[in-house]
Order: sequence, then C-alpha cells, then structure tokens
Amino acid sequence: MEFDILGEPPTPEGTWVREAAYVSAAALRRGLDPHELAARVPGARVLPGGLIRIVVEVPGELLNGTFERVEDQGWPDLPRTWENPGFVVRYAAARAANARRWAGDLGVPGEPFEPRLLDGPWDRKVLRVLAELPGRRSSRDPGWPAYLVRLATAYHDAHENAPAHPKGDEEPSELHTARIRLAQAVQKVLPVTKQV
Repeated sequence: MEFDILGEPPTPEGTWVREAAYVSAAALRRGLDPHELAARVPGARVLPGGLIRIVVEVPGELLNGTFERVEDQGWPDLPRTWENPGFVVRYAAARAANARRWAGDLGVPGEPFEPRLLDGPWDRKVLRVLAELPGRRSSRDPGWPAYLVRLATAYHDAHENAPAHPKGDEEPSELHTARIRLAQAVQKVLPVTKQV
C-alpha cells in the first residue's frame, strides 16, 4: 500500500477486525484541497472537517512493503514471565523466527504469497499494529516500548490461534504461506538481543 501521494503516513483507524481503514490529515497540514487529494488515493473519501478516510480492501498487502527493526529498549532478560516486557517481546521475536522453520518442516511452501488470505481476526490484529509503524517512525515521540509490547502480544495471539504451520492432519495451504510472510514482518520489526 503506497500512500506517498499524501506526503505523510496515514494513521490506522479502529481494530481492523472487520474493516481496515486509515485516517489522514495530510490535506489540512499541507494546505491542499482534500477532495482533490482523496480523488488520487484508492478507497479514499473526505470526512467532515477535511480529514481523508481510506479503506483498504486487502490489508495483507501491507506486507509487500519493507520493515525495519525497532531498536532494543534495554529491557532485562529476566524474569522470563509475561509481566516482563523484555521477555514478551523477545519470545515473540523467537516465535516469529522459528515459524518459517517449523512451517518448512511441515511442507508449507514459501510462495506464492496471497495477501487476501490474511483476513482472519488474529491476522488482522497483527496487520493493524504493523500498519502503525510508518507513522511512529516519523513521529518525534514514537512510543516504542508500548508499541513493541502490543505487536508482540498480537503476534503471540496469532501464533496460538492462527499458526503459520499446519496442525494435526491439516494440509499445508496458501494461508500458511501468507502467515509465514506475516511472521517474517514481525521478526524484522521486533528487536532481539538475547536468545529465549
């Protein structure tokens, strides 16, 4: 999803469980006609007040972008409990890194990637948090600690409820391949300083 025409990253809106949407104040900040700008962005409409709301039909297309690691927050490694944000984040990073290996061992192909398949609620929750990344990177105060814990928590939930590898007698599918791409994006963003 390219939003370069806006001149700044839009802000994800809502949970994305049912609808993936962004809101942008780019026209207001840049002194542009919001109707003209919205006409150039697929899925966009102007809200009262000049904000632009963009609905994305396939939120999984977000994974076609690039992801960069967020710096380590200096959290301690111990205790390895859910109360320690360092553990929560590092454990999610380890799970995401191992997802490809586990899926590969179970015959999940690496391609083709079908972003439309990432339409379940667990996948969409991870996508929603990943969608915040460009805006946070351009912010003076990105709030990395809270963001990393939210991304890690969303990924833990997805890993448990919508895994990237087949369970039991389930056959490998394109959905598993898409979830591998989701795990790879999470792995690229979460900092890893120690093995969990």
